[in-house]
Amino acid sequence: SDLGQPPPAKRPPTAPTTITAIGDDLLCEIFLLLPSLPSLVRAALACRAFLHAVRSSPAFRRRFRALHPPQILGFFCDPGREAVPPFVPLRSRSDPDIAAAVRGADFLLTRIPEDSGDSTLGWELQSFHGGYVVLVNNATDQIAAYNPLTQALHLVPHPPEDIIFSISPEFHILFSEEDQRVFRMVCVQHQDTPSLAVFSTATSEWQVLPWVETPPLPEGDNRLFHPGTQLNGFVYWKHASQAYVLALNTATMQFSRVSLPHFLAEIDHMLFRLGQTKDGKLCMVGVDDSDTKIGTLVVRVWGADDDGVEKWMLEDTFSLSKFVDVTKSSTEYDSTVQIEAFVDGFVYLCIQYGEHIESLISLSLETGKLNKIFDDTYTSPAHPYIMSWPPSLVCNKVSLCLNTPVKYFQMFGP
Repeated sequence: SDLGQPPPAKRPPTAPTTITAIGDDLLCEIFLLLPSLPSLVRAALACRAFLHAVRSSPAFRRRFRALHPPQILGFFCDPGREAVPPFVPLRSRSDPDIAAAVRGADFLLTRIPEDSGDSTLGWELQSFHGGYVVLVNNATDQIAAYNPLTQALHLVPHPPEDIIFSISPEFHILFSEEDQRVFRMVCVQHQDTPSLAVFSTATSEWQVLPWVETPPLPEGDNRLFHPGTQLNGFVYWKHASQAYVLALNTATMQFSRVSLPHFLAEIDHMLFRLGQTKDGKLCMVGVDDSDTKIGTLVVRVWGADDDGVEKWMLEDTFSLSKFVDVTKSSTEYDSTVQIEAFVDGFVYLCIQYGEHIESLISLSLETGKLNKIFDDTYTSPAHPYIMSWPPSLVCNKVSLCLNTPVKYFQMFGP
């Protein structure tokens, strides 16, 4: 009998589960399901626990990049007679976070200083790296590095004429992923007398470095190069008429040469691009039109063969007919395929039908899947703006990143 027995003790109420009870590993697994980098930024800035989970795991960042294509926010076009390069946004109704990133950014480049008033001497596009757009103004002798998302602006004086006297030097910005406040600006002059100069924020001065290039130049080399491509600590330039690439190691500032297949010797710069695979391997794509009836997009990866010799290894080939919509072809004009960009395993191709009809598609080298970006509304040439991984989602030292999260929060909203 239970008579006379004290009632059983009541169990303490179960503590409510809070966000802090979810570990970083589980949070990262959830974040991998987000559709895009802008969505991850919005989620990570929602609370300190989310931000800490993303910041503290380099492995998560690699996995997220591997699972998501490069995030294009739009395209900068050549300025023509305009003061600054015009921007064409990528409209995405399916992902409101991408739309929010485009709306909140300064793609009109309003913080760039005004030019001299002569619209023919405005800001010219030079290069893109880590979210920064590098521009040159020959009227004011200024170089600007501007991040439209964070609105961080760096102005650098043009190198003195006794250092760089070419009318078309090339500029590239170098910085670490964790701290973009400290950077170097590299200026390379290929024509006439080759020159290499570096501007450092540590000294606020240009320094001329020795031009070291090995092995000896081929006979008849006139030093004409396609625009440079910045990848994994190197800047690469394809020679305009010979089958090699000039490579600058940005850590040692030493040059070297990488041979290319012979059919790429005199290839048009719109039919060749250097890039990297999704796992970071150096890769090249080029159009082989030696067969006039069946053009081929050739993909080669730089690697070692069975004997340990490094060379370009054939990775894949795609018939150009794969990219052409036959319903848009005309009898008067042949459809043409051009390579606009090559970013992290994705090749962006411009398909031209006639004089005024152009489409832009992306090709995943890993899956072979095609994705239509602009249909009949694209204008070549243009330069894709890729959203970089925000410093606020990388830096573990809060003092280095205090301002950036605020700007991103203002951009995406609560």
